[in-house]
Amino acid sequence: MSSTGPSVGSGGRTARRAVEFGRTYVVRPKGKHQATVVWLHGLGDNGSSWSQLLESLPLPNIKWICPTAPTQPISIFGGFPSTAWFDVGELSEDAPDDVEGLDASAAHVANLLSTEPDDIKLGVGGFSMGAATALYSATCFSTRKYGNGNQYPCNLSAVVGLSGWLPCSKTLSKKLEVDDAARRAASIPLLLCHGKRDDVVSYKFGEKSSQSLRSNGFQDVTFKSYNALGHYTIPEEMDEVCAWLRSKLGLDGTSS
Repeated sequence: MSSTGPSVGSGGRTARRAVEFGRTYVVRPKGKHQATVVWLHGLGDNGSSWSQLLESLPLPNIKWICPTAPTQPISIFGGFPSTAWFDVGELSEDAPDDVEGLDASAAHVANLLSTEPDDIKLGVGGFSMGAATALYSATCFSTRKYGNGNQYPCNLSAVVGLSGWLPCSKTLSKKLEVDDAARRAASIPLLLCHGKRDDVVSYKFGEKSSQSLRSNGFQDVTFKSYNALGHYTIPEEMDEVCAWLRSKLGLDGTSS
């Protein structure tokens, strides 16, 4: 699937470029198929590494879809190409958001979920930049629109973000003024996990992201912190993800 995203050339001019998403890895459910979750890797990674970890989790009722981001020039790397869901110049609260890139990746996720059966619950999760894209997808679900105004088609039942942040947080309250957005925001469960020793995406970004979601009407937000955790994942964190998904998606006979 190809789409377009922005790139900043010399003198700060914005040029359009075609981006093509990489290979998608699928982990089939080992038990009854009750939910499908698209899981998004971090900057410079690919879908394969996460598919291997997700396959080992005790969640037999989930089908995991692990796409690979487009390879594109990344501003934080001085324009050097890397697999990335969107362009990022710096990790700061004042950094501009690459809405065009975010929209393209959120649309790719929605497209991957669009062929799932009607009775299957749908979710999005990710790590680092993948977590940011997952949280952005949650806001698109709430407003029923991408940042470009096009309609967002998916009904999401759960969103997970590990070691990430919430893009476009400053404009979120205005976006949620549309009809029924507040009800959808209140209905969707979100799990955010972050390590206090994260030296790539600062812990404060995860904490502030959860606060921003709550203050904008996302009522079912769980934020978990880990004192010794850096910018990676640990079994304790993945145990938390498993328990949360079982509960919120009503897997294995548990009620949501």
